[in-house]
Amino acid sequence: MLKQSRTPQHIPPSAHQISLSAVSKPALEVVTNLAQAGYEAYLVGGCVRDLLLQSQPKDFDVATSAYPEQVKGLFRNCRLIGRRFRLAHVRIGRDIVEVATFRAGAGEIEDIEQRHVSAEGQIMRDNVYGCMEDDAFRRDFTINALYYDPNSQHVIDYVDGVAHLNEDRLVTIGDPVERFREDPVRMLRAVRFSVKLGFALNDATKNAIIECAPLLHHVPPSRMLDEMLKLFHYGHALENFRILRQLGLFAYLFPFTEQCIADDKHNMPRLALASTDQRVREGKPVIPAFLFACFLWEPLQADVDKLSGRGMRARAAFTTATFDLLRDQGVHVAVPKRIGMIVREIWNLQHRLEQRPSKSIVTLIRHPRFRAAYDFLLLREALGEVGAELTEWWTRIQDCNPNDQQEMIMALKPQKRKRRRRRRAA
Repeated sequence: MLKQSRTPQHIPPSAHQISLSAVSKPALEVVTNLAQAGYEAYLVGGCVRDLLLQSQPKDFDVATSAYPEQVKGLFRNCRLIGRRFRLAHVRIGRDIVEVATFRAGAGEIEDIEQRHVSAEGQIMRDNVYGCMEDDAFRRDFTINALYYDPNSQHVIDYVDGVAHLNEDRLVTIGDPVERFREDPVRMLRAVRFSVKLGFALNDATKNAIIECAPLLHHVPPSRMLDEMLKLFHYGHALENFRILRQLGLFAYLFPFTEQCIADDKHNMPRLALASTDQRVREGKPVIPAFLFACFLWEPLQADVDKLSGRGMRARAAFTTATFDLLRDQGVHVAVPKRIGMIVREIWNLQHRLEQRPSKSIVTLIRHPRFRAAYDFLLLREALGEVGAELTEWWTRIQDCNPNDQQEMIMALKPQKRKRRRRRRAA
């Protein structure tokens, strides 16, 4: 996108409510050190947006005129990462501050060899540097293109981001189709930001998403995993799911799940995401493997049925289907080995929870994945796959003392019939 040169707005502290006390001290230290070394440096993006909304940012990012190698030279605990986007991670205490050099948009690069743009228009590499104005206009949404100078305490706005923030509007910088072609992940970010902030997507953005959705096929599965976690692990999972399906994006994250969802109101993903949102509100932990297990459960059942129909034994069909499905899903959203292993454990434990093997129930309760498998069983009960008596039994036995547990286990054992003695023949 060609830069639309303009004079930025400098919004003084009297016109906004950002307090320096709300800014992380490590981020302030990074900005100060860069400025003292003669470089431009500002807080940028989501942290500025959240500070303006009086919300505590999760991360504080810095944009600077210093090149990554120059940043590394200033900070002892600094590591350069990324090939597609070269970044500096500065560690201060337990905090990591991400520092990015001002970048130029692809449209401003005269040498075609430097553009690194695919045939579809996707920016494959973005390590061509520019000034702050260049950097602002190559960002995705106006509310994410705001800069904050801790020294003057001014917010610097090239793209009317503050006005759009006050109007509850999510606006792309320039043509939305062009922006989504440059980086298809921006479509997922559009959904996430609109739901998180309660901002409506305008028709132009919605239409651009529907048109560009197939471009998600070209996004590396590892990036899709990062976005999937941001969409479903921070308290707005169910609404994100609804909008993703409405715009046709969910099918590019979990195509096998999308094929199996018949009822939009009563299915495993909806129940799992509602549960996840509740856990986030209560401050309880959530794990990626649990959502993968829930999203892929219905496709797994379909695959098991297919293999069983071809004559494969039930247990072999189940094992084969688990490995094949996770492999195929990994083409769309990466399933790291550590996550896949936990997913298979959750699935495999379902059979044991249903069977209630008396000799290993105590061991089963101590299994590291028991709690996740038990929560999964509760969702299956809500779907009518297992009876309430089974889930109630597992709920009770977890809270029993050892003696009561043994009584419940013994009650499972069928009573042995006494054999009648045969009379000896006279």
